[in-house]
Amino acid sequence: MVVKIEPATGRYMQLDIQGRQNRVYFEEAGRGIPLLCLHTAGADGSQYRHLLNDPGITRDYRVIAFDMPWHGKSLPPLGYHLEEYKLTTELYVDTVMAVCQGLELENPVIMGCSMGGRIVLQLALSHGKELRAVIGLEGADHQEPWYDTEWLHRPDVHGGEVSAALVSGLVAPQCPDEYRWETLWGYLQSGPGVFKGDLYFYRADSDYRDRVGDIDTSQCPVYLLTGEYDFSCTPEDTLRTAARIKGAQATIMEGLGHFPMSEDPDQFRNYILPVLDQIRG
Repeated sequence: MVVKIEPATGRYMQLDIQGRQNRVYFEEAGRGIPLLCLHTAGADGSQYRHLLNDPGITRDYRVIAFDMPWHGKSLPPLGYHLEEYKLTTELYVDTVMAVCQGLELENPVIMGCSMGGRIVLQLALSHGKELRAVIGLEGADHQEPWYDTEWLHRPDVHGGEVSAALVSGLVAPQCPDEYRWETLWGYLQSGPGVFKGDLYFYRADSDYRDRVGDIDTSQCPVYLLTGEYDFSCTPEDTLRTAARIKGAQATIMEGLGHFPMSEDPDQFRNYILPVLDQIRG
């Protein structure tokens, strides 16, 4: 029997986020420039497992992927059963910066996808001096909602299954079948109301159209990469956003959808490696 031990290690850290203790799970591999990865709404850090296993990336980057509180292996804060989970811009920024501080990351690169691709714009604006660069995957300053979130948390509907069904069309049609279902699994196992709570941020508390023009890319470079098959954050959304940020670089990725790092890691590699090389250089 052949056993393969992957290079990534997983640990927990206890963080104070807005005055509440949180037990946060993270995985890391490699050494060099810190590359902190933010998962999509309703999912977890396992979406970045292919980057964690890529020696072409971990040779120069310390890749870190963490599960937001309420997601994956991270726990909700104490008393979660007494409240409805709602992610806001303020909470999201505070969470990411708490992780950076907890791991003592100096000038990290922050890469996020979907809702993570949105929050990196606010991070570049409010914490640009502390960051080496931001990479927004499937990121834009605003999208018009195209679905009803009430379906995502009802007693007569399986929340995980309806969430996975909702996002299934966002995966590029030609992506490998094993990675399609791996990507959807993150949604199938999502906690009750978590996807809906994330989408509060995405739909109601993150319209950045009035502020992205203030991002200083000479201080914090901005890279936006979006799949050609993404109809949630469309290529047009991303190009519009990049045009508002002086110095931002935008790339439309052929053959990819809304989850490039997990749905087709080989194709994504063709696009992310040149960006990481440019940042490193």
